Amino acid sequence: MTKRRKLILAAGALATLGLAVPVGANLWIADKADGHVYAAADVPPAPVALVFGAGITADGRPTPYLAYRLDVAKTLLDTGKVEVILVSGDNRTHDYDEPTAMLDYLVAQGVPADRVVRDFAGRDTYDSCARAQRIFAVQRVIAVTQEFHLPRAVATCRALGLDADGVGDTVGKRYSGPWTAGARREKLAAVKAAYDVVSGRDPILGPQEPGVHDALIAASGD
Repeated sequence: MTKRRKLILAAGALATLGLAVPVGANLWIADKADGHVYAAADVPPAPVALVFGAGITADGRPTPYLAYRLDVAKTLLDTGKVEVILVSGDNRTHDYDEPTAMLDYLVAQGVPADRVVRDFAGRDTYDSCARAQRIFAVQRVIAVTQEFHLPRAVATCRALGLDADGVGDTVGKRYSGPWTAGARREKLAAVKAAYDVVSGRDPILGPQEPGVHDALIAASGD
């Protein structure tokens, strides 16, 4: 076999592998999330809504996409689908505090502060799911995010042992450009999600946080 022929075969094999990996990861997510994605009115109740961070503005307010997620969580609380909202986001620097921005937004919308618990180390979807279980001792959640991100969020939570269903925001579709771009990114983000789950990497860890447990007890007495 000539050197050129070997190079062509090797390139073909790499191309096939490069296609197979994202396809396989996306199929895994679709299978794992199947039957666990709902509209807000139809989702089975759970003690906790887990809201994933989606960025804050320069003046410290939630981005529109994050605000839409929080609106969904408020609807779930108002309709009795959940009792507590766990807001999980990035706070790796003093000047960037997603969880507090999420808390402040919800309180401004009329949500009692004692029904909101902050996770300051939810740096990505995997970390938020893993910390909900390992740090906050959550067993059952309703994952809340944009519709295009929801299957990955639900699949990741369920792969890590959480009994998770999900509700996705669709209001964000009004921003068609970012929505389309986000949906496209999900195809590759699936590969990272599968790698994270298979590798079993640790999120940022620390002592057990009693916040969710305490909030649920307080909610039961209301």
